[in-house]
Amino acid sequence: MSPWMAASAVLALSLLPCALVVFRGGAFDRLVALEMSSVVLTLLLATLAEGMGRGPFIDLAVALSVLALGGALVFVRTMERWL
Repeated sequence: MSPWMAASAVLALSLLPCALVVFRGGAFDRLVALEMSSVVLTLLLATLAEGMGRGPFIDLAVALSVLALGGALVFVRTMERWL
């Protein structure tokens, strides 16, 4: 197992606390967990692309990093009543 795949496994496991907060936390905590999970997923995609030797797949990580901000803004816009 390469170090990149080991890092990917650790990052995949670190999504579990984010999921727990998203399902059980308050509105503000959900927003923080959403932002944290988007950062972790971006890093996960980048390490998977490097670990599998697929350079062009890094574009998925870049696209997710750009789109995650827009998704979070839409989430805040719809949840602004409770924040």
